[in-house]
Amino acid sequence: MDAFAVGATTIALLVLSVLYQEVHGGLVGSDINGCDVSHGNWVFDDSYPLYAAPSCPFIENEFDCIKNGRPDKYYLKYRWQPSACNLPKFDGSRILTEFRGKRIMFIGDSLSLNQWQSLTCMLHTAVSKAKYTLVRTGGLSTFTFPEYNLKVLFSRNAFIVDIVASPAGRVLKLDSISTQDEELWLGIDVLIFNTWHWWLHTGRKQPWDLIQVGKQTYTDMDRLVAYEKALNTWASWVNSNVDPNKTMVFFQGVSPDHSNATEWSDPKAINCNAQSKPLPGPDYPGKAHPAEEVVEKVLRSMSKPVHLLDVTTLSQLRKDGHPSVYGLGGHRGMDCSHWCLAGVPDTWNVLLYAALTQN
Repeated sequence: MDAFAVGATTIALLVLSVLYQEVHGGLVGSDINGCDVSHGNWVFDDSYPLYAAPSCPFIENEFDCIKNGRPDKYYLKYRWQPSACNLPKFDGSRILTEFRGKRIMFIGDSLSLNQWQSLTCMLHTAVSKAKYTLVRTGGLSTFTFPEYNLKVLFSRNAFIVDIVASPAGRVLKLDSISTQDEELWLGIDVLIFNTWHWWLHTGRKQPWDLIQVGKQTYTDMDRLVAYEKALNTWASWVNSNVDPNKTMVFFQGVSPDHSNATEWSDPKAINCNAQSKPLPGPDYPGKAHPAEEVVEKVLRSMSKPVHLLDVTTLSQLRKDGHPSVYGLGGHRGMDCSHWCLAGVPDTWNVLLYAALTQN
């Protein structure tokens, strides 16, 4: 019998016995059997990367740094090594088998797209003869392995909360989630949420004109304050609507950028450009990420379990992992926010894999 043949009952057991042990409120922390997997170092491993990008023709051009001409290859060869334990080896065939008939959904911005593309490639290369389909409808992308009836979905949703049109302009409603989104999320077996990247945008990149909380409207507010209000709205939705016996909920930790080299005390660098090696761990020399602190605060307040993929510090150490000038904009742009594939998001998915399969 498949490990998930009993469906919701087994997922309930996984929720109860999943490898993360340290729980504060709703936050299920970054421990694996008592080992903090967010604390460690990047070590050179010649068996890496976990896949070659050309084997996944569906990878977005903006993430395919080798195809875009990146000359150095060492950034592909680093594996995350926690200080006090070993992470399990990713086994894509196990995910395909145990999650037969299930749906895994990433909800968020282009960093969620980054992780979704990584996972679909890791699964595709694990069973390369398995057929797949990829369908995009509006903001929803569905990657299906028909032989396993497994769907891995990505819903583009930069803020999680609602943005609505009004006579006064586009309104970011911090206390509202759209009915369409609610219907999309309900009944999914695994939900992986992410939001932060777009909260700092201003000017032409800002996709809203006003902020609304209740009946009060603002032209702007402290972005961290707005972020926390939105996360509390999302947390209330999870608490009210998610059945932990049927659905596992994850929050992708805040993915850092490397746009300012002074943050890691490198006087010779400006940003991520031409960076070829990780920073030594286990600690990042810069400050703790303020948005990640907000995430943990909100998750601790929740009544339903939410598993934090604690990727912030390990990603902060990877100043070398971004496309820089080998992304979507080429040499006319500088991308120190997204990640090359293969690359850092593969490790995020190793953490996800560990959480989904340990029992």
